[in-house]
Amino acid sequence: AGTADTMETLTRVDLNRNELRRVIEKEGGCFIWGDAVDFSPADTAIIRVERALNFDSAGSMVASVLSKKIAAGATHVVIDIPVGPTAKIRNRGQARELADLFRTVALTFDLKLRIEVTDGSQPIGRGIGPALEARDVRAVLSRSPDAPQDLRDKSLSLAGAVLELTGKVPEGEGIARAAETLDSGRAWEKFLAICKAQGGIFDPPVAKYQRPVNATRSGRVAAIDNHRLARVAKLAGAPDDKAAGLDLHVRIGDTVRQGTPLYTLHTESIGELSYVLDYVKSNPDIIELTR
Repeated sequence: AGTADTMETLTRVDLNRNELRRVIEKEGGCFIWGDAVDFSPADTAIIRVERALNFDSAGSMVASVLSKKIAAGATHVVIDIPVGPTAKIRNRGQARELADLFRTVALTFDLKLRIEVTDGSQPIGRGIGPALEARDVRAVLSRSPDAPQDLRDKSLSLAGAVLELTGKVPEGEGIARAAETLDSGRAWEKFLAICKAQGGIFDPPVAKYQRPVNATRSGRVAAIDNHRLARVAKLAGAPDDKAAGLDLHVRIGDTVRQGTPLYTLHTESIGELSYVLDYVKSNPDIIELTR
């Protein structure tokens, strides 16, 4: 799910320019759907075509990411490039090429840029789909004991990178400052304040139909196919159906028994559930188990 797809399950994101200005002046930040204020109208049209065709290219990715940042007036940008065998970027060489492209464009527009190359061998968090990802976000921010640890860790790493890039803290101290802000409750308080300024906080919707996909044998999780898991979530109805997607229950390295749920499908209709189950049955190695 895109950021706006996820955030609109928690609060209003279709603010007009006057509302946007009011929220930023009051709270110092906002959650915004760029289309509502036409930050990058050409990018919106291109994304619709790319989603329909399941198409990605380095050039369109860089243009999509940076056009919105430039239009919004950003001066400092941290870019996360996950690398993994089934991620969009498959190896370190591709990551370097993409990073160079980001840097070239950023230099043209006088953007201060920091690239973080991270582990993309498996999804971060448990949910894939707008409402399910929003639930994970709330769990981390509210310091819930069952919050996904990997999402917390990555969030702190990227937040720390922003703090260091902007000079708010010395190099090497960003993660500690971000962790203190989260653990003290200030991050959650600010999140709630921004949501309140934008019209209130919502409870993410829950899908009408849920079905676990169980391990067909015992073994150790050796690999998780990000690309095909994203396909599963899309067939389930995400991101158009906000409650649709899947919940991932295992991580690489986990040991599972036959019959253990690997992930749970969330759909809004029996038809979508049947459709996605057919895909899952024809792709039994989405989560690879070794003995």
